[in-house]
Amino acid sequence: MDSDPSKLAAQKKTRRLTIRNATLKDVPALKVLTNRAYTGTGLSGYSEGALTGQINQFSEGQFVAIYDDKLVGYCAAFLIAGRFALKRHSWVEITGNGYASRHDPHGDYLYGMEVCVDPDYRGYRIGQRFYNARKQLCQKLELKGIVFAGRLPSYVKKVRRFPDVEEYVEQIVQKKQRDSVLSFQLHNGFDVLGVIRNYLPADRDSLGNAVHLIWHNPKVPEESKKKQHKSSGIRLQETVRVGTVQYMLRRVHSFDEFIKFVEYFVDVVADYKGDFVVFPELFTLQLLSIEDQALSPAESIEALTKYTPRFTESIRDMALRYNINIIGGSHPTRMPSGHVENVSYVFLRDGSVYEQPKIHPTPNEVYWWNIEGGEVLNAIETDCGPIGVLICYDSEFPELARHLVDQGVAIIFVPFCTDERQSYLRVRYCSQARAVENQVYVVMSGNVGNLPNVSNMDIQYAQSCILTPCDFPFARDGIAADTTPNVETVAIADLRLETLHMARNAGTVQNLKDRRHDLYSVHWRGK
Repeated sequence: MDSDPSKLAAQKKTRRLTIRNATLKDVPALKVLTNRAYTGTGLSGYSEGALTGQINQFSEGQFVAIYDDKLVGYCAAFLIAGRFALKRHSWVEITGNGYASRHDPHGDYLYGMEVCVDPDYRGYRIGQRFYNARKQLCQKLELKGIVFAGRLPSYVKKVRRFPDVEEYVEQIVQKKQRDSVLSFQLHNGFDVLGVIRNYLPADRDSLGNAVHLIWHNPKVPEESKKKQHKSSGIRLQETVRVGTVQYMLRRVHSFDEFIKFVEYFVDVVADYKGDFVVFPELFTLQLLSIEDQALSPAESIEALTKYTPRFTESIRDMALRYNINIIGGSHPTRMPSGHVENVSYVFLRDGSVYEQPKIHPTPNEVYWWNIEGGEVLNAIETDCGPIGVLICYDSEFPELARHLVDQGVAIIFVPFCTDERQSYLRVRYCSQARAVENQVYVVMSGNVGNLPNVSNMDIQYAQSCILTPCDFPFARDGIAADTTPNVETVAIADLRLETLHMARNAGTVQNLKDRRHDLYSVHWRGK
């Protein structure tokens, strides 16, 4: 062991503790940190989806503490109107079940939803640094103040002496009792608004109670606090151009011929300066037509999965060469576990590749190809903001779209494959419903034509489209672009994300803001 004093002194000099904004790259480490910080409290840490939502909703309000290269603290906040923040509420209700989905870029208060520190680093005044960062942000945005509900971790030990929690809080305010959390918050200039009972029932140390606290921004004079401050938390590209391909299934004689058909449409949308081009579900089944004879379902899947490396590398290269993000429909893929999933590959123009499995295989997929459902549904970060993919049948389950929107998604892509009109309309009507209830854009892309020698691909029906919420700022009938049924074509539309943001906060109806978080929520138990 090296105990040279000069070396030890040099090592200490290199140690640094910094506070910066959290990024999506921090999410895995934040998941570990929050689970570690709440061990033994009855509370659980955040899922990757919730952390992704917090950062995507309002990146300016999320801070991390870095000691040397280790993430040792996390502080999360979002903007909200005083009419919500200043009245009694629960943690689930005010935070959107931990996703910060109640974030309102025009809100006049900063709401603090989380501060946690690695237990091994609680002597470095990280909490104080986080509070300072919040106050600086509040003053920068000219907000009225900061509101949050603080824990009472000492109350469980003193409940016999103070059965009335409000009396206990008053004793702390009068400095006759001390609580490690509340006393610190009072020292930082926060005032008590009251006690919120059943704020977070799982918080057993606080017996579910929380102290409603406020800090008034001294740099915003009372007479100017009624003025509308500048909005924040908007990291939106002005316009996103999307092209959806209604793809004709036809016989091909080689993999290269298939790739040329795909490249033609990528080239077309790229020439129109598109940001995304979308292909249909299972359009790679066209590769099975290379065979001179019909294959059994088991033989079909085995033959198709062998194309996965060539398919992903070819489309990835196209995304790079044509400078466009490609939603690669979907492709049956054999997973490391041995089972087959229906996977949508998303190829970004920076060379990144993401996978989104279909969560709900249809009865036909299970019967013909023994396809199993995936367990992961995550927002995918792109240069146009976070997007999500729901493969065909998945669009018919409202919980999935809501989970994506809670993570900050504004555009959902729905590659689909339907054999006749009734099947198609199920996907179409449900996709339109997802656009309305979540106030998002939904882009559908389907197959037409047929593959006579391919099992379960006898006929196809599609009318690909780009759907919007139904409100005045959007296209008539909630359709930004449509196609003629059952012909090979491309539909292109410009999607204004700022218009979507405005509708969420000032539309005729405001589905996201008006959700009753006090009554219901989506709790994602997958990965």
